Amino acid sequence: HQAGDAEVARLLDRLEPRLLVAGLLQPAASHPGAVAAPEHFGELLEAEPVTDAAARPSDLAAVLFTSGSSGEPKGVLHTHRALAYKARLMAAVHGLTGADAVLMPAPLAHVSGLLNGVLLPGVVPMKTVLMERWGALEALEVIAREHITFMIGPPTFFVSLMAAPGFDAEAVASLRLVSCGGAGVTPAFVETAATRLGCRVKRTYGSTEAPTVTTSAAGDDPERGRVTDGRPTGEVELRIAPDGELQVRGPELFVGYADPEHNGAAAFARGGWFRTGDRATIDGEGWLTVLGRIADVIIRGGENIAAAEVEGALEAHPSVRQAMAVGYPDERLGERVCAFVVATAPFDVEECRRWFEQRGLARYKTPERVVQVDALPVMAAGKPDRAELARRADEDRGAIHRRDP
Repeated sequence: HQAGDAEVARLLDRLEPRLLVAGLLQPAASHPGAVAAPEHFGELLEAEPVTDAAARPSDLAAVLFTSGSSGEPKGVLHTHRALAYKARLMAAVHGLTGADAVLMPAPLAHVSGLLNGVLLPGVVPMKTVLMERWGALEALEVIAREHITFMIGPPTFFVSLMAAPGFDAEAVASLRLVSCGGAGVTPAFVETAATRLGCRVKRTYGSTEAPTVTTSAAGDDPERGRVTDGRPTGEVELRIAPDGELQVRGPELFVGYADPEHNGAAAFARGGWFRTGDRATIDGEGWLTVLGRIADVIIRGGENIAAAEVEGALEAHPSVRQAMAVGYPDERLGERVCAFVVATAPFDVEECRRWFEQRGLARYKTPERVVQVDALPVMAAGKPDRAELARRADEDRGAIHRRDP
């Protein structure tokens, strides 16, 4: 969706597709053997749907590439059976009907776009409205015009929506359910979004490899949907490894990576358990709380600091709408904590220290640099780009507080 020519060429070389169909303005159009997308695409949309398929349930249906936040994007292989199972299941979990309409700004090449913008609406069936790319003002217009009732995405989308000129409760009156996943879905965000959007807002957890494995349903306690990432959906199994890593097994799980070298013990534990790379806890009733990526730990003077804990404390502040914490190198301590915040009022190091002290948090967890920004940088699927923020923090170590444009 947002990949450059060289990146697309590398991905295609790895997959070696038999048929490549590309729009004239897409990078893939220049790849050898590419076929231009049909000029009369509207005629295809108006035709009768194909209901008989030659594919078997175990056949591969899609290769979806990860965001590449931890390195080169990996090609994730999903079967028809897994994707169909997940779409049917989530239609029931979300309580969707033909009267609903979903707004999907995520690229259809990402698992959220494919599942919630194509497959799930086809199963219900219900209307889906696609956006080429996210824009808060356009989204407000679409929500009102198309009577959008359901949205799913990372907090970044909804933070910008609520900050858009012209936003008010009437503009989003049709919304009844927002399902939010990805980094930064804190209890404070859920509470604020539910109040301002005037609808139910719940947390969801999943990945390209294991889409939407936990959330809360209509009959669940809304408070659990605010403070946790939900409970298992359908037949999926969750467990916490001795090192705190969340592992997943279930019918919606991918069948492997396109590159065989990625399918070893680093990806799967014995028994078919997928290693998510996320730290998490599961309470006695099965509710999941994701604490962050195992790699998202800042080590300051030998003390481990979970970035997610710092971010949760920051977003609990009345003025902070969104926050990300990263480590930056320090010769004496190894790393120090830098916070990037989107706030409605000035928020500096002094206010940050006062707030963390008021909440009773250890001093070593308190950010020693605060950078106030109008918006966090995001990747293609709308997730905050933690690697970009870490690069910025490393490049400007001398600053204590500033406001970025």
